[in-house]
Amino acid sequence: MIKSTFPQSPPTRIPLLSAEWRHLIAINYEINPVILKPFVPMGAELDFYQKKTFVSLVGFLFQNTKLFGAVPLWPFHSFEEVNLRFYIRKKVGREIRRAVCFIREIVPFSAIAWGASVLYNEPYVKYPMRHAEVVKPENNRANGFAYEWKVNDNWIGLKAQTTGKLQNLRKKSIEEFVFEHYWGYTKQRNGAVKEYRVEHKPWRYWNVQNCEVDKAIMSFYGEPFVASLKRKPHSAFVAEGSQVKVYPGQKV
Repeated sequence: MIKSTFPQSPPTRIPLLSAEWRHLIAINYEINPVILKPFVPMGAELDFYQKKTFVSLVGFLFQNTKLFGAVPLWPFHSFEEVNLRFYIRKKVGREIRRAVCFIREIVPFSAIAWGASVLYNEPYVKYPMRHAEVVKPENNRANGFAYEWKVNDNWIGLKAQTTGKLQNLRKKSIEEFVFEHYWGYTKQRNGAVKEYRVEHKPWRYWNVQNCEVDKAIMSFYGEPFVASLKRKPHSAFVAEGSQVKVYPGQKV
């Protein structure tokens, strides 16, 4: 019987990169699978949730970033990222590895974008970025988060206001589908595919009572995605985040 399993121990226990990923906004949109198929790496297939395919607009903070688990990545130890991603599956032996693929990833440093492109051929781009907490005026406590980047002198971004208490992921929920991925696959320039593993504990999350996405984002990611991003989101939530380890990629 083929199973989807928790990630196995990698060949090396030394991560290429370790960091904390915090306050992850995930705004999820249903999308026609035909649009995503050209982006699927060779040997993988689209992953479905309740017979639907999704793209997610995700914003979060990188904090305490280190190389090889020990060397602080100064001056890039803390920064924002926003990405548009979708979900795939790949059979490896008798294991089904659930993974993410990225349409575009935004960071505020050219060196980070260049390094990710060289090491993984990930679609990183550099823009000025900023983030903020959304604060309740009545008690001065944060109940949401916002991430923005600057395009042609205009700031565009996404914001989510949370409600209720942190919750554990529920089995077979949309939250689990979006957050429980421990593999990444990227197409290489020569047509090969590179696989890398991501390690973190399951994240707790907040429900979202309101989210906002600037209209300019719809065209930022290109014509194939405009119709999907114009729709009302299927769902939105915010993960607490945790320490994360990203292991070196290998061709498959």
